Amino acid sequence: MSAGALEPVAVSFDVSAVPADPSGAGRYTIDLAAALSRRDDVQLTFVTRRTDAARWKALSPGAVVVADAPGPRPLRLAWEQARLPRLLRGLQPPVRAHHSPHYTMPESSELPTVVTVHDLTFFDHPEWHERGKVALFRRAIRVAARHAEAVVCVSRATADRLAELCPAVGQVRVIPHGVDLSRFTPDPGDADDIAALKAMGVREPFVAFVGTIEPRKDVPTLVKAFDRMAPNHPDLSLVLAGVDGWGAKEVKAAIAAAAHGDRVVRTGYVPDESVPSLLRRASAVAYPSLEEGFGLPALEALACGAPLVTTTGSAMEEMASGSAMLVGPGDADGLAGVLDMLVRGDAGLDARRQRGLAVATRHTWEASGRAHAELYRSVAG
Repeated sequence: MSAGALEPVAVSFDVSAVPADPSGAGRYTIDLAAALSRRDDVQLTFVTRRTDAARWKALSPGAVVVADAPGPRPLRLAWEQARLPRLLRGLQPPVRAHHSPHYTMPESSELPTVVTVHDLTFFDHPEWHERGKVALFRRAIRVAARHAEAVVCVSRATADRLAELCPAVGQVRVIPHGVDLSRFTPDPGDADDIAALKAMGVREPFVAFVGTIEPRKDVPTLVKAFDRMAPNHPDLSLVLAGVDGWGAKEVKAAIAAAAHGDRVVRTGYVPDESVPSLLRRASAVAYPSLEEGFGLPALEALACGAPLVTTTGSAMEEMASGSAMLVGPGDADGLAGVLDMLVRGDAGLDARRQRGLAVATRHTWEASGRAHAELYRSVAG
């Protein structure tokens, strides 16, 4: 440790909810954990599922890994309340703060606790979620607002809505997601990109969507929009890259009803290493989500220099800062018109692309990790 450097703050990090094929909050947890692992002012202890220790040891060889959580969600949630507080008290080396990155926290923990709240759609749009999750996460957010020393919100939009619905007793920090600029880059790796697209069954030119197929993403509107502009671009396809989440049947129905549904490509889960190829080779990237806490795929598209269209009045508009084209939520005609313009190449494309690359350089995982480390020290102090 260099002269004058701060003693590392010891933090436990609950990664027990991260699935094998992560997206959304799982992807956030992994990328943040990796960024924190590269810092010398944080000493991490990962708390994992009993069967998941190897992944986290590989991610951060210098971290302590405690594999104690059961796998099934109901058992894991019970474990979080009954077993985790005692486990945290007995950790060696001792930790000074605990981070729960996915809404829930152990209510009886004696450690200062940081909880990440990604969005408030469990309150505002319960129809977008499985019924059982709505009650669970509404309660979890209320508990975090009452008991956490700090709540991390991933955008100002999320923080503002939290203040309206569940004012937090502790401090609230807005800490945006980051993007890995070593992977998400506009510089083409032509042979690798072409091979990645071929493995996914994708041919250029195409419009890309990346994300879990679930109601809030409003993929049916994207399918309708593509269907309306497709006759002007006979070689164009729509690529939907992501696994089916809850409520994906509406997307299947929209594809079946589309006149050009045979030009919609479903890739299923896309490996992390292939996502940049998909984004930077796209003629346009569409992220028409009705609401997000942040919208990481939109930031990754900007980092790849992709022409992006997303939704007005959203966290994506907040993040994009004038670098994306915007349409109203659910506006299939407006989305069709913008996609047509982007595929043709409009006069403002280069300027938006440069703004998007500048946005990406401000939103790095290093910056996010630094802000989290400062918060840990604050709550542990």
